[in-house]
Amino acid sequence: MTLLTNAPGIWTRTLGPLLLSAWLAAPVWAAEAADPELDGLGAEEEQAPQLPLDELRLFAEVFERIKTAYVEPVDDSKLLEDAIRGMVAGLDPHSAYLEPEAYEDLQEHTSGEFGGLGLEVGMQDGFVRVISPIDGTPAQKGGIKAGDLIVKLDDSPVQGMALDEAVAKMRGKPGEPIVLTIVREGVEKPFEVTLVRDVIRVASVRSRLLEDGFGYLRISQFQVNTGTDLARAVRDLERKGPLRGLGLDLRNNPGGVLQAAVEVSDAFLDDGLIVYTEGRLANSELRYNATANTVAPQVPLVVMINAGSASASEIVAGALQDHKRGLILGTDSFGKGSVQTILPLTADRAVKLTTARYFTPSGRSIQAQGIVPDIRVDEAEVHNVENGDRIKESDLAGHLVNGQSNGDGSSVKVDARLAERDFQLFEALNLLKALVILKPVSNQG
Repeated sequence: MTLLTNAPGIWTRTLGPLLLSAWLAAPVWAAEAADPELDGLGAEEEQAPQLPLDELRLFAEVFERIKTAYVEPVDDSKLLEDAIRGMVAGLDPHSAYLEPEAYEDLQEHTSGEFGGLGLEVGMQDGFVRVISPIDGTPAQKGGIKAGDLIVKLDDSPVQGMALDEAVAKMRGKPGEPIVLTIVREGVEKPFEVTLVRDVIRVASVRSRLLEDGFGYLRISQFQVNTGTDLARAVRDLERKGPLRGLGLDLRNNPGGVLQAAVEVSDAFLDDGLIVYTEGRLANSELRYNATANTVAPQVPLVVMINAGSASASEIVAGALQDHKRGLILGTDSFGKGSVQTILPLTADRAVKLTTARYFTPSGRSIQAQGIVPDIRVDEAEVHNVENGDRIKESDLAGHLVNGQSNGDGSSVKVDARLAERDFQLFEALNLLKALVILKPVSNQG
């Protein structure tokens, strides 16, 4: 199972099942069945590595000293599991030892349904850091933002907790409240937010028309069926009328299944390389290429990203940017350029191990750098300036009517408050309109 998600701490999770990037209650993104890439890992081990005997003797000595001298009796299995956990966690922020509950969560999360708050989180400086809230969940509705630090869960300080422990505290039955104490950049004092746990049902793709001819596609996570869902969403938009432009929203998308990112990229590309990976094992060196069955091939595309766009999101943005299929708008992405593989150990335990780095078609590694947008647009709050009541021609008594039909009235009206609600999306729509105007000019050569 090959996973792509971000996690600035030991690993990230989502409130509910284990979402590969360490999610608040739901863990890791994963594929439904064993990944063929995993099945081949054992083939590389033709010659078993020599065990470091001196280090093993040291480990055995420490183990024995703890067993005999520690102030209280210690269970053997706990000591060994703690050692394994520390060994894996010390590698990088995204590798982790998955115990039964976490492993089960990972497997469940593929369905896109879990219980919790709907946050993706990681550990940072001993606190739980929010990577992104999931659309439509209690966390998102409650105003939790990417970058928030959770310092207390109810009355329990988070500092000193393992991520799994913090996640367990955030889980619970739907309808049960929990109080999060938040530290937010730009806010002077910590503040409390009360959220009510719920069953989180995540639709990875949502769509709507912003205006006649201008479609909006929102991918909140990359799940197993995201590629199929995206193609269906585009067809639904096309049934409402010819598309003149598409906005693809990958903001606060933490990543997910590698194959889903490839399928989404492939939907907009008709040939060429999408992404390639490199690792120490031969079968971790993979290349994914686009095929000819594209959606909306001639429609201008604007892709929105921000600091919460990670991993699989960055694969899509990087591929479309390198092939000049779409313009990237927003702020720098998260910068996770590594691939994690789930390696089962027993029926209920596994290791999530970083096994490869990935590169965009042009050979760029976005590790710790991110995708730089073509057009930088920061989040902003927009407020209308009151100019008083203005009289227009249509307000005058006896004004002449237009004389032209307005159609059947089924067209989508412009949302006058789009700039106030989502300034980046407002700018993306304006950019799409400009691309439509310039398109005939560019075609003339």
